[in-house]
Amino acid sequence: MPGIHIKNISKTYIDGAGNPVDAIKEINLDIKDGEFVSIVGPSGCGKSTLLEIVAGLQKQTAGEVYIDDKKVTGPSRDIGVVFQDAALFPWKTIKKNILYGMEISKAPKEEQEEKLKSYLELMNLTGFADKYPSQLSGGMRQRAGIARTLIMNPKVTLMDEPFSAVDHLTRCTLQEELVRIHEKEKKTVLFVTHDINEAVFLSDRVILLSPRPSVIQNEYVIKTKHPRSRSDDYLVHVAAKIVADISRGAENVESEYMI
Repeated sequence: MPGIHIKNISKTYIDGAGNPVDAIKEINLDIKDGEFVSIVGPSGCGKSTLLEIVAGLQKQTAGEVYIDDKKVTGPSRDIGVVFQDAALFPWKTIKKNILYGMEISKAPKEEQEEKLKSYLELMNLTGFADKYPSQLSGGMRQRAGIARTLIMNPKVTLMDEPFSAVDHLTRCTLQEELVRIHEKEKKTVLFVTHDINEAVFLSDRVILLSPRPSVIQNEYVIKTKHPRSRSDDYLVHVAAKIVADISRGAENVESEYMI
């Protein structure tokens, strides 16, 4: 079945004293093809750990992850990852940064140019292809980082706090652009954020992780379609509900938004 399938994932670390520490415990989650799902939870609950396991960047202690029907055993071209820092090469132009993966994979030049034009337009970067990262704002650099990931046409896109390093207004703009891109591309997205309002605004579903050792504490279906208004009473209510559930620990909390 297409999508992301997380089956009984657990992760145990060994601390400095040699004692085992359970970070996440028996996480089960299915994300449908084309679905946008955000993971939220208290600091240190293992959100980024889970995302890195799905990306094949970190080994789990137990369980399995599948992209479609293919088991994840390490990084793969099927999996695109966008981190908080766009991590662009400062000595390369925006064009060369975006095309980096295509050049490494030796994609035909004609295909590279065609896709570059498309993604520069999609990310509102037309006219900046020959600029260097230092010449762009933080928001524009992050757009370039997203374009570099999407241009490789991964089956799923994983995003770890991608907008946390930019100012509030830029963050709102990038959120709206991500919605527009997702509506057009219909890619499967797993998005990690500390910002509850961001999660509710962007997502089809929001997954709340408990404090460590993390389990899935609640799931919230966001019932309104895009385009959405940030001031919509329903979205404000859902966000407030999630915040309250985090504050209370949300154990066995009944919710009209829970699956």
